[in-house]
Amino acid sequence: MRTPQSELGKMDTQSRYFRLHRQDIAYFKFIIESYEGMAVVRTQDPDEAIVELMVAPGWEKDVDEVLKGLGKEIPIENLSNFKFQNPNGK
Repeated sequence: MRTPQSELGKMDTQSRYFRLHRQDIAYFKFIIESYEGMAVVRTQDPDEAIVELMVAPGWEKDVDEVLKGLGKEIPIENLSNFKFQNPNGK
């Protein structure tokens, strides 16, 4: 059984960072979060269109498949080696 989305923030998640076109952020978030409990999207830098994808444990392969499909529709730059610094220090 997969974890409900309401519990996602209470467990160890894997964070991944991506750069999108700003106009694609809402669509990206809608698609990712339509798979309940899989991941949560948070915009880290709206000016640079950098989003954080917090992936629930056990959903990694599913996320990869969804990202592969989304990548055929919108440009997605994987920032795996990017270390995001939250301006608020959090």
